[in-house]
Amino acid sequence: MFRSLKLMLVLLVVSSIAAAQDKKRVAVLDFDYGTVKSEVQAYFGTDQDVGKGISLLLEQKLVQDGKYRVVDRNTMDKILKEQNFSNSDRVDASTAAKIGQILGVSCIIVGSITQFGRDDKHIGGGAGGYGLGKIGLGGLHKNDSKAVVNVTAKMVDVNTAEILAVVTGSGESKRSGFGVGGGGGGWSGGGGGTLDMGSSNFANSILGEAVNAAVANTGQQLDDKASALPTVKIQVSGLVADVTGNTLVLNVGSKGGVNVGDHLTISRKVKDVKDPATGKVIKTITNQLGTATVTEADDSSATATFSGSGAPQVGDVVSNQ
Repeated sequence: MFRSLKLMLVLLVVSSIAAAQDKKRVAVLDFDYGTVKSEVQAYFGTDQDVGKGISLLLEQKLVQDGKYRVVDRNTMDKILKEQNFSNSDRVDASTAAKIGQILGVSCIIVGSITQFGRDDKHIGGGAGGYGLGKIGLGGLHKNDSKAVVNVTAKMVDVNTAEILAVVTGSGESKRSGFGVGGGGGGWSGGGGGTLDMGSSNFANSILGEAVNAAVANTGQQLDDKASALPTVKIQVSGLVADVTGNTLVLNVGSKGGVNVGDHLTISRKVKDVKDPATGKVIKTITNQLGTATVTEADDSSATATFSGSGAPQVGDVVSNQ
C-alpha cells in the first residue's frame, strides 16, 4: 500500500513538472506611460512610474493564471542592467526581441498605457481640465465621474521581432465619486512618496479598481493567446562542477536556460573528431551516463539529482539533448 502511494506521488510530481515545461516562457517589460504622464503628475502631484506598476500587476496575473512560465522580475532587471538597456529602448519591437533572446523566452510582452484618468463622459459643466482630482477647477464639483484605465500589450517574437498579437485591456471603476473641484485626490496615498500599485490601499481606491480591471482584462486576453505562441528550444551546454553522492552542482544556471524541473543529460566525452584538413573539431563523441533533474537554479549554477547506471564526475558534459 505504501509503495503504491509513493508511486502515485512520484507520478503526480513528474506530471506537474511535465505540465510546467509545456508552458511557454515569457517576460513582461515595463509599460510605457508617456502618453498619460501629464495626467499621472496631475493626479499624484509628482511623476510616478505607473508603467512599471501595471507591468508588475500583469506579471502577477499571468503567474496566478498559470498559462505561462514568467521570468522572475529581479533576474530580468539584473540582466537588463548588465546589458545597459534603457526603459525607452524596451518599447521598440526589435530591441524587445533582443532582450527576449537574452532572457531565453518564447516571446516578450511590451505595452503602453493609453488612458489613465477620468471618464469625461460622466462630467458636466463648463469648466475644463483633466486628471483625477489634483487640479483645482474652481467651483465645479460633480461626484459621478469614474476612473478609466486602458492599456495596449504586444507579444513580440524573439527570433523575428514579429508582433504575434496585440490586445487592448480596458478597466473602469465600479464606483463613481471623484471630486473634481477643489483639488481633492481620489486616493489617500496620492501626492507624495513612491506609488505601490500592489498595495491594498491603492487596490481599494476608485483608481485602483480601474487599474486592476484593466490588468485582469489584458491578462485574460494574453492567456487566450498562449497556445498559439511559438516554442523556443534553448540549447543547454555546461559541465558538472561538483559531485556529492547523486547530487550534482552544474556550472550553468537560469542565464543558460536551466530551470527547476528540467531533465538534463549527463554524458562523458570519449573523444573529439577533428577535420584532417584544418584540425578543427567537427564532432565530439560522448557516452551518456544518465539524467539529472534540476532542483535549484540561480543565474550561473544549478543543483540536480542524478539518476543513471554510470558514476558522474566533475567535468562531465551537461546538455538537454
